[in-house]
Amino acid sequence: QVQLVESGGGLVQAGGSLRLSCAASGLSFDFYSMGWFRQAPGKEREFVGAISWSGSSTYYSDSVKGRFTVSRDSAKNTVYLQMGRLKPEDTAVYYCAATWHRTTSQAPDYNYWGQGTQVTVSS
Repeated sequence: QVQLVESGGGLVQAGGSLRLSCAASGLSFDFYSMGWFRQAPGKEREFVGAISWSGSSTYYSDSVKGRFTVSRDSAKNTVYLQMGRLKPEDTAVYYCAATWHRTTSQAPDYNYWGQGTQVTVSS
């Protein structure tokens, strides 16, 4: 059974940093590209960033480019989202997802999803 478990969310002040983790089990982690998405109250789920199966390529939405970094550790079957210079508009539930397709920003292309972790940025 595939499981993706996010952790590291919480409350942070604007301008601060957080690192989210997503531990994967039940799948061949090295064969999957991994993505991060977020959903704020009343809004649609949106793409944040993604990393290729090899870790050699990363992609980001324009809203987080330069502030967030996606990385992965194959030894730990874990993908990370390092978030910096956080803004109140970054407040959302953050989800990690896995896809056996090429790295993509499209949510329907992802095969497995975690339950999400809440990030709240206070002004």
